[in-house]
Amino acid sequence: MPRTLIRKNPSNFKTLPLHVEASADGLTYQSIGVPQNFAQTLQRRKAIQLPDTQRFVVELANLGVSVRLTLTWQGRDYWVLVRQRRQDRGDVVLKLISGYVPAHELNLPLLTAIQEVAEECLLETLEGWLGGRFNDTWLPTPYAAALHYRETPPFVLTPQSGAARPVHCANLMLMERPRAYVHLPTASLQLIYDLRLQVPREAKPLSLFHVDERLESGQLVARLDRKRPDLYLMPLQDGQPLAELYTLKKDQLVPASTRGLWLAESFARQDGWVVREERVRWKDWLKQQGLVQQKREPVGHLQRFSDKAKALLERALHK
Repeated sequence: MPRTLIRKNPSNFKTLPLHVEASADGLTYQSIGVPQNFAQTLQRRKAIQLPDTQRFVVELANLGVSVRLTLTWQGRDYWVLVRQRRQDRGDVVLKLISGYVPAHELNLPLLTAIQEVAEECLLETLEGWLGGRFNDTWLPTPYAAALHYRETPPFVLTPQSGAARPVHCANLMLMERPRAYVHLPTASLQLIYDLRLQVPREAKPLSLFHVDERLESGQLVARLDRKRPDLYLMPLQDGQPLAELYTLKKDQLVPASTRGLWLAESFARQDGWVVREERVRWKDWLKQQGLVQQKREPVGHLQRFSDKAKALLERALHK
């Protein structure tokens, strides 16, 4: 049965609309207007159009932040994806760890990004749940009231090389150089940070879980469901993704089904500073990347059933 970890009042969240100016050389945003609560922000997230994808001036509903998280575990690298039922869009996708940037962090969206990692990506070992560090800064332990966090060793987050074109908040350049795009269907500015998560060798056996907040009866509720870990690993080879998905349970990679799978818009094609799609099919994304998904051989009881069927067929043919 899912375990409730925390409840929040959504009215406590406030963000601000944005004024955005973009050119071929870079993008600048700054806040405008008065603080908006979550419901007001969703009302502003309505589809827009931009005639020029490289140069424009536009007002947007909010700033969102995502993390393309590369997990290093047992000598291999994996992208971390999470499953989310998006209530505002009525779909289910695999997406990057992500969230809305609150008003007081608009000039420091990296802080929101590392907090989202702490809230959405949970690492469990035999001795408890791992805390984390970004360089010399300790990450929050948002579910400490419900879960036992180990004091040591922590996982470590480090920034990776960022996008080529700079992004500014007013006159301040974002030093980690996140990738930026305007998402037309939601009239939002989205930033994607490239971060690496190093798992300590002592963290054994390791299991990964995703925890996300859902709006229920006027409250934001975060639950842990061990039967649905909802955190997926996509292996990398020489820095490039492979057409495979796994969950991780007690140091064992478990293949995950990709049937009917959709990915969030951060995987869709970007044109200049613009992304037009709401989501992209897994199969279509594989084609865009030039990847081929290997067919899995039957395993376990399915393999045994197949062997028995072949044996019965051979007996019938020799009678």
